[in-house]
Amino acid sequence: MKAQQTRPLIGINADFVPATKTTPAYARLNTGYFDSIVTAGGLPVVIPPLGKESELNAFLDLLDGVILSSGLDMDPRRQGQSTHPAVQPMPERREDSDRMLVKMIVQRKIPVLGINLGMLQLNAACGGSLFLHLPEEQPRALPHSDPSCHGPHRHAVLLEPNTRVDEIYGGGEIRVNSSHHQAVRVVGAKLKVSALAPDGIIEAIEAVDPNWFCIGVQWHPESETASALDMQLFECFIQACLRQAQPLELAA
Repeated sequence: MKAQQTRPLIGINADFVPATKTTPAYARLNTGYFDSIVTAGGLPVVIPPLGKESELNAFLDLLDGVILSSGLDMDPRRQGQSTHPAVQPMPERREDSDRMLVKMIVQRKIPVLGINLGMLQLNAACGGSLFLHLPEEQPRALPHSDPSCHGPHRHAVLLEPNTRVDEIYGGGEIRVNSSHHQAVRVVGAKLKVSALAPDGIIEAIEAVDPNWFCIGVQWHPESETASALDMQLFECFIQACLRQAQPLELAA
């Protein structure tokens, strides 16, 4: 096992802010990600946007699991889709690095929790597609963000029976914080839907393989506006990282 027996090492990909005329480039990460990992029993490790396969592979060799953090939008042109005026592409350095990282995670079947953008990146890596701007492409959809930006928007989410997400959250219907203008259109190979909003928008996906902890959620379980149930998602993720690491220790 790579980490201490009861404290798995969990990587979190950092966001990237390019340099300006007055400030240098820097990486950033909301504290909710690493605070949630520590509370759930893991040790967080920040993965900078390195952009080199050899270095990202070296990171993954050390880690027991990865959380894919949120951020700006993916460039839809890289997925074979036309762009949209509402799309705010993330800096190329982060997108290049994240594409490599997510591809390696899928290939290795490393335990992974994708949050918001992270969910969409997992889906894209498995061949899925996106709604680029829900208010326009799905005008009958309920609001999925607060247009006034004065506080957290919340809506109901319906959990799909017999899924890992359903098991973690206790089944039925939950309420989540919501702040997104994009969503999964077509679910990628190796993935299935595990939660829907009442309007049919996909709110969570997970791996078809029951032995691979791979979950993506559209909401923000790491946020201070998250519900108490959301900590169970991190706790179950940490436990899955421990279970997957233990056979490696025995084999060694």
